[in-house]
Amino acid sequence: MKKSIKNLGIIAILAFITFSFTMFNNGDKAIKVKESKVVWKGYKVTGSHEGVIGIKSGTLSFTDGELTGGEIIMDMTSISNTDMEGEYKTKLEGHLKSDDFFGVKSHPTSKLVFQNIIATGKNSYKISGNLTIKGITKPITFDMSIYGNKANASLKIDRTMYDVRYGSTAFFDNLKDKAIYDEFDLVADLEF
Repeated sequence: MKKSIKNLGIIAILAFITFSFTMFNNGDKAIKVKESKVVWKGYKVTGSHEGVIGIKSGTLSFTDGELTGGEIIMDMTSISNTDMEGEYKTKLEGHLKSDDFFGVKSHPTSKLVFQNIIATGKNSYKISGNLTIKGITKPITFDMSIYGNKANASLKIDRTMYDVRYGSTAFFDNLKDKAIYDEFDLVADLEF
């Protein structure tokens, strides 16, 4: 009798945990912008630079514990550099915010909207979506992993598709060691 009661208790606890986890991972979950981080890294012939971009808002959508949608709005006015200090840091940040790059006065936000999501394994997804930078929307595909209330994604973006052409050898000749590669990386560590 005691063994049956103990087994029923264990089953009840497991059912409660499963139910709680499933309920937690249903619906729209707001991204916690202060706890989340997006790191950018750009490459040039002579090296690279990196920094962070703030998230303005975002949600991830779940059905039966599976990722089914999402939208993230980036605050482009917050773009900053983390590998330099002083005058050079200030100059680079100003240049990134100028019309040569992201034109943040006219385009203060960028947006990523998930369109199609395919589960590729436990906690991992292949996502196709639309990325808008400088008012230009293009399709993008990337991988995302989700563990509990955290998500991680890595994106490789061709900046020239969004009219960010400064220092691109695809548009300018004789740049030599001043050339900046067209692709840059974003790594997002999100909490929701």
